[in-house]
Amino acid sequence: MAETAPADERILQAALRRFAADGLGAPLRAVAQDAGISAGLIIHHFGSREALLEACDRRSLEVTREQKQAAIAGGAGTVLAQLAAAEKYAPVVGYVLRRLQAGGPLAERLIEDFIANAKEYFEDGVRAGVLSPSRDPEARVRVLAHMSLGSLVLQLPGRDDRMDLEDLSRWMREYTDSLTLPLLELYTTPLLTDSSLLDSYLAAAVTDPPADADPPTDRSTS
Repeated sequence: MAETAPADERILQAALRRFAADGLGAPLRAVAQDAGISAGLIIHHFGSREALLEACDRRSLEVTREQKQAAIAGGAGTVLAQLAAAEKYAPVVGYVLRRLQAGGPLAERLIEDFIANAKEYFEDGVRAGVLSPSRDPEARVRVLAHMSLGSLVLQLPGRDDRMDLEDLSRWMREYTDSLTLPLLELYTTPLLTDSSLLDSYLAAAVTDPPADADPPTDRSTS
C-alpha cells in the first residue's frame, strides 16, 4: 500500500485485507497497525467499526459492479474468481466472501447487487439467442445466483479461521474449474428426460388458486 495514499484510503485498504484474512470480527487495532496509523484515527475517519464495514461494502460493490462480463456458466462465482486472479483485488474478493459468510442486511445487499448484474447479462443472452427465454426471468436469475454464491460460501473456512489471501487466486480458480463441467452439462443437457413434472406443476398452478386468493362470490343469493 502506497505510503502517500490518504489516511482514510490506507485504513480502508488495510481493513479489507484484515477483515478478509481474519474475519469481520478482526480487532481494529490490527487494522490500524496494518495501515501504519493509530487506532484513534480509525474512529476519527470512520466513526465506528460498523461505519468502516459499510465503507468496505461500498468499495466491494464498486469493484464487483465493474465486472459484469462474467461467463454465464460460472455466474457470481466466476466474477469473484476473475477478480481474485488480479492480485490487487484479492482483499476485495476475500472481504466479499467473509461478508456473505456472516450474513445480515449488508450481505443481502451484496447478493441483490449480484442478482441485478446477472439479470442484465441474462437479458442480453436471451436477446442474442444464447440463452432460452424463461417463464420467470427474475426468479431464474435469483435461483442461479443463490446456488452459485451458496455453494461458494460452503467451501469457505470457518468464520474465525484465517483465509490465506496469497493463495486465494489458486483456490478460486480450482473451485470454479471444478464446477464448469457439471454446470455446463446441467445447463445444456436437461437433467430430467421429459417435462412431465413441469407440466404437472404448471397444470396444478392454473387449477389451484393461491391460498390467499379471495373466495369466489356466490351471486345466487344476491
